[in-house]
Amino acid sequence: MFTQEKSTFNQSVNLITLKGNTVYLRALEPEDLEFVYTIENDESIWEMSNTQTPYSRYLIRQYLENAHQDIYEAKQLRLTICKIETYEVIGLIDLFDFDPRNQRAGVGIVIQNQEDRGKGFGKEALELLIQYSFTQLQLHQLYANIGTENKASINLFTNFGFQSIGIKKDWIRFQNRYTDEGLYQLINPTN
Repeated sequence: MFTQEKSTFNQSVNLITLKGNTVYLRALEPEDLEFVYTIENDESIWEMSNTQTPYSRYLIRQYLENAHQDIYEAKQLRLTICKIETYEVIGLIDLFDFDPRNQRAGVGIVIQNQEDRGKGFGKEALELLIQYSFTQLQLHQLYANIGTENKASINLFTNFGFQSIGIKKDWIRFQNRYTDEGLYQLINPTN
């Protein structure tokens, strides 16, 4: 039975429009509860996600039950980043503060495990999300808020043409220390 399910899954992955060479993006599923719980409660990334308190499994389960909402209704879209070879969920990528009137949204990305970072998974996931945002959602612009000390994320976004448009001084307070945050913007070149 597992072979049949995996075969059906392989066929459905081949039909996904948000598919690259090494990763594909998919909607959240109820089975993602533990993965989302682990990421949301990882204090090492709270500074980047502006989180201050842990999330319960109950709250995350409720969130997953409502994850089916359309981006126009929820004003956000959270997708899992999955490896094509193993179907393993390795990260999350989000569109947030979706503003259909002004055709813009913020972008956030996290690859959970250190050993999966720096291997091009985040790069391919961001490329897929940019293409989806500009072609399917017909957005005019994307933006990202990135801590000025987060060189890896700055490099990731600027490699796709995101430009620094300002620095918010002492913007993030984390562990009794203030850090600056950069605002990066990418205008859709086709509209």
